[in-house]
Amino acid sequence: MALFTMAQLRATLPRGHRILGIDPGSKTIGLALTDVLLMLATPYGGLARAKLSVNAAEIRAIATKQEVGGLLVGLPLGMDGSFGPAAQAAKDWATAMGQATGLPVALWDERLSSSAVNRMLIREMDTTRARRAQVVDAAAAAYTLQAALDATRGE
Repeated sequence: MALFTMAQLRATLPRGHRILGIDPGSKTIGLALTDVLLMLATPYGGLARAKLSVNAAEIRAIATKQEVGGLLVGLPLGMDGSFGPAAQAAKDWATAMGQATGLPVALWDERLSSSAVNRMLIREMDTTRARRAQVVDAAAAAYTLQAALDATRGE
């Protein structure tokens, strides 16, 4: 399955369907959902990183329950915008996830999303380190998904 741009993903979604944002970390996969109007992204939760088939089944179940029509996977580009090994791994994982779930997938630059979320949780919410570890992946997924929604609104 080919990867889409975010604008293409939005255009192919059935009316009333959501986008599931994914931050594929090494231990936890952060998840976020849009509303049906594709205006707001909110943290949804996380999945323990497992075999692709296991995570694909979990994502497919969430997609069915939440009427998800597409996936947006965070792409960890280098600080200079370069496409390194981590970005290639995320692209390969996203392509495989799209094939395994049957859902269209787009990639979006996630540079500094976890850092921004951690700063926000520390400064604005005075969250403990243990609590941050529980919520940072889903919050980073929401941060990335919201950036993609904002950048493609009106396209």
